[in-house]
Amino acid sequence: MMVFDRNEQKQVVALLGAGSMGTAIVRRIGAGKKILLGDINEKALERVGEDFRRCGYDVETIRVNALQKDSVEAFAKKAAELGPVMYFIDTAGASPNQASPEHIVDLDMVGTGYAVDAFGEVMAEGGAGLIISSQAAYMYPIPNDIELQLVNTPTSQLKEVKFIQEVAMQNSGFAYMIAKRMNHLQAQRAAATSWRKRRARINTISPGVIVTPLAYDEFNANGEGYQRMIDASAAQRTGTSDEIAEAAAFLLGEHARFITGTDLLIDGGVIAAIRTGEYKLG
Repeated sequence: MMVFDRNEQKQVVALLGAGSMGTAIVRRIGAGKKILLGDINEKALERVGEDFRRCGYDVETIRVNALQKDSVEAFAKKAAELGPVMYFIDTAGASPNQASPEHIVDLDMVGTGYAVDAFGEVMAEGGAGLIISSQAAYMYPIPNDIELQLVNTPTSQLKEVKFIQEVAMQNSGFAYMIAKRMNHLQAQRAAATSWRKRRARINTISPGVIVTPLAYDEFNANGEGYQRMIDASAAQRTGTSDEIAEAAAFLLGEHARFITGTDLLIDGGVIAAIRTGEYKLG
């Protein structure tokens, strides 16, 4: 049997959520590194893992339930056992037409918090993390005093916050917008505290309308709304996972070493259209 790579003590890339956007990022940065893929879908893990291996990547897989704190912590521990964890990418989440408000809060908000917290304990010095948020984070302004409360609330207590109970839990759209804004706050908190202590960076990307296999669930449910959003944007088109991967490679790489705790909006101009009144939500 051929040995494709005799290097040892390789840097580790950990991906939570083995969908098309996350795997595009890993393909962009993962050559010559040890890749750990985590997802709840074992069949998808097997398929994606084998695809990576056949393309020359060094990959291991592990089933992870991003809703469960102990499962996410086991994922982080496994990554650290493989070598210095230099990159962590979190793309796990559910969209408004896929899930209930509670599930979105549990996965996109609390689950993301578990992952940020867990990898804040294992990142290597000089490492970088990236959370995939959404342009939806810009669509529901949260009052500053509420944001301050949220950013200072431990992950395990987020669902108990009155604002989350009374607003986010009302419908899936609100839950999604608020959870994605919370991703920004989670990255900011980590950048200033746990990740800073390990001299690691963490940022977020907020994609706009990106065509992925899962995105078709949203298009099928609200195609007219998405079409109006695309038509109102400056780009006049949807985006691709490869475009997100290019931006992710920058934020995770050596040329972004002075960037942490910030968000990069990649939406083709949709939020600009909303803020200028060229496009109205609803």
